[in-house]
Amino acid sequence: MSDPVLYTYWRSSASYRVRIALNLKGIGYESRPVNLVREGGDQKKPGYLGLNPQGLVPLLKVDDLVINQSLAIIEYLEEIRPDPALLPCGPAQRARVRSLALMVACDIHPLNNSGVQKYLGRELGVSEDARLAWYRHWIEAGFRAIEIRLAREPETGRFCHGDTPGLADVFLVPQVYNARRFDCDLAGFPRIMQIDAACLELDAFSRAAPEVQPDAE
Repeated sequence: MSDPVLYTYWRSSASYRVRIALNLKGIGYESRPVNLVREGGDQKKPGYLGLNPQGLVPLLKVDDLVINQSLAIIEYLEEIRPDPALLPCGPAQRARVRSLALMVACDIHPLNNSGVQKYLGRELGVSEDARLAWYRHWIEAGFRAIEIRLAREPETGRFCHGDTPGLADVFLVPQVYNARRFDCDLAGFPRIMQIDAACLELDAFSRAAPEVQPDAE
């Protein structure tokens, strides 16, 4: 297998997840930036739409295999490179980690991604202040539930599950980054903040950060 090609955008939190996973797995990759904002967005051009009709990032290309959607990409990486594992042993433990990751991927991120923000503003005429209130509301609601679980469930350790970073952390850290970017009040989420800080001490997470990507602006 040749090195995979990751179609990515520096500020895309879904791309950020995949960069972290690739780094944790020690898989080298070629970064191929897709600028989502310049000249209407590279993701809307025929060349990229030929690879991904959804017109979103990330996209992973491995030889003739093309995979979109961050969770599908990361699960693929877990299957082809099981060590180090992003999922724990045992179905109950795996379900816990997946559920934490999906609280971000399904219930927070989709309501706040750039496409939704643009639609609220351009099509529905929602003001910038109202869109920011929308963003912060869904961050607070989602993080509140995650915080409760992390605080009360005994499986929580230095990271979301035990003392080794895994799938839930891969999804949580980019969402915390977004929350900071939009000045969300995070004072009420100490466990999330502790886990985020522990993750950012690791090279795999720091090398995946938006600001250090080659296409950062």
